[in-house]
Amino acid sequence: MKFKHHFIIFSAILLSFILLTACPKRNTGAVTMSLSEKFSGIDTLSNTQTDAAADRVRNLIFNSLVKKNDNFEYVGDLAKDIKIGDDALTVTFNLQENVKFHNGKVFTSADAKYTLDALFATEKSAKAGAFFELSADGKKVAHIEKIEVPDAKTLVIKVTRPALVNQLLSNLVTIPMIPDGTIEQQKTAPIGSGPFKLVNFDQVNSFVQLEAFNEYWEGAPKIQKLNVKTVTDANALQAELQSGGVDLAPIPNNLSPDSINSLGQNANLKVEKFEGSNIDYIGFNTQSASVNNVKLRQGIAHAINRDEIIKTLLRDQAKIAHSIIPPESWAYSEGTKYDYNPEKAKQLIQESGYKGEEITFKFAANNLAVNFYTQAIQENLKTVGLNIKIETLPPDALRETLKTGQFQLNTGRWIGGNQDPIFYKDLFASTEFPDKKDGGRNRARYNNAEFDKIVNEAIDITAKDKTKAKELYTKAQAMVSNDLPLFPLWYPANIVISSKKLGNIKINASGDWSFVRNVTVN
Repeated sequence: MKFKHHFIIFSAILLSFILLTACPKRNTGAVTMSLSEKFSGIDTLSNTQTDAAADRVRNLIFNSLVKKNDNFEYVGDLAKDIKIGDDALTVTFNLQENVKFHNGKVFTSADAKYTLDALFATEKSAKAGAFFELSADGKKVAHIEKIEVPDAKTLVIKVTRPALVNQLLSNLVTIPMIPDGTIEQQKTAPIGSGPFKLVNFDQVNSFVQLEAFNEYWEGAPKIQKLNVKTVTDANALQAELQSGGVDLAPIPNNLSPDSINSLGQNANLKVEKFEGSNIDYIGFNTQSASVNNVKLRQGIAHAINRDEIIKTLLRDQAKIAHSIIPPESWAYSEGTKYDYNPEKAKQLIQESGYKGEEITFKFAANNLAVNFYTQAIQENLKTVGLNIKIETLPPDALRETLKTGQFQLNTGRWIGGNQDPIFYKDLFASTEFPDKKDGGRNRARYNNAEFDKIVNEAIDITAKDKTKAKELYTKAQAMVSNDLPLFPLWYPANIVISSKKLGNIKINASGDWSFVRNVTVN
């Protein structure tokens, strides 16, 4: 009997051990978020190149003076309100009360001025470059004439011409406010005013440990401990989500639409879909003999079955786009709409004089979803008689190829910039050719003097008369939607995969991580 009794106890212990080791390992302390790409560091002020991944983490630790509202208009963040002077040059920021940094210091206008001064003094900072432009003779010219602090809660910035007011506000969205005298410390132990404060940063593995800042001016976050884990491999991310190693995966771009739907069947996970504002597109090199005919480009637009691709390949995780500007924007208009019409496509291609020349279609090799839909687009274009060759390149090599104009067709995604109609100038103004201005975004080499005039007038008048500015941007959209230096495909949905223990997940169209402070843990 004693042996039998011991055997029963041993069996119970063994069974418990087996159950514990077989069940998925769940996080019992911190909530762990995933990031699908590595980032160079947390100090986004001094970064020499734009780092979208680092900027996502920035939203957790820092605040900016300015943020975007749901219509992508610029409103105050650490600025309580923003006033533009009668001279259309002076912008006054009245600051929020009772904002503290993580070191306990109260935020003042002196900190804001220090942040900007430190930014401009930082050599080769990517963000600093946005506040300057090159003159006709190649000299660097500052947008800001002066920065003043009349009192602790007022910051005044004067720009050199009215057209730069809106650009100033746009640029300030990405600038994290830091305490006076801490620029060097930000590289290793950043101090901000955001909802979470840094505990540890493992730069080798891009792993960040954070904790709630309980004195956060908008109210303490519901999550007390938060980890950010970089998981670049799609299979690894699926495994981490299924095992509980990752609790929250916002916009997991390294997962295919099918993988996302499959994870939604897991009893411990939920997949939520929100409207997105970023844009997937087809880009054309309008100076290349292969695609320099507008009828050929229009034929390509009519040949792509976007409805079918969204339904079958993207699993309805996107919606058709008729403009680079998202529908939520105050400046949105559709312009020319291109329905799927293969017969019309064939006619336009024939009228263009196309003789069967090979057209190379280039895209970055690291995105599974892009790979799927690019092949579908290739088949659509072959069906209407185009000789399309696909070529994949590493992201850095592709950027260089686009910059130097060594392409005919490409596809990619613009993130964030397309929320502001000033993006029309960035993408299509003749002054923005990459070979005319270092880093210029007009990869299409689109050259239209009337377009340049209209979009510059719209930028000049935006701060004073948005109604007139919208009329001008509508004309600009009509031009580029007809000429097609770029064909908008769709707006990808903002997908969030999470553990069912998390609630109140509401990500905005921008897809930034500001929503995390309101996430609850059940």
